[in-house]
Amino acid sequence: MAKFPFLSDEWMAEAKKVREEYRGKTAPSAHTVKMNQIITDVPFGEGTVNAYMDTSSGEMEMDSGHIDDPDVTVTLDYQTAKSIFVDQNPQAGMQAFMAGKVKVQGDMTKLMAMQSGTPDPTAAELAQRISDITE
Repeated sequence: MAKFPFLSDEWMAEAKKVREEYRGKTAPSAHTVKMNQIITDVPFGEGTVNAYMDTSSGEMEMDSGHIDDPDVTVTLDYQTAKSIFVDQNPQAGMQAFMAGKVKVQGDMTKLMAMQSGTPDPTAAELAQRISDITE
């Protein structure tokens, strides 16, 4: 199986394909959030990636760029983002936040609510598939 650097164009394309395979098969998102992300210290390209995550449709949508009127904007480094989104390690995010490595603008409660849910088995399988394509 091919592996791609987290957040690279190739990774984003493959991750979208995997998420499409699972569309409608996972439980609807327990919390609605529209979040822009600014990922710094990226080891390729210009060193920064702008991305977004939107669960307002009930499915998690993630892509490059930013969305209008986000609930929250999070700025974090590449390794922390990878630990949270690929390794599914919310403690990494909390530790980075406490160390001042994560900046949050907007509704912090939406961000915290996302971390409180337990993924269903299908969502866990989806997360593993995303992890499997990640360098």
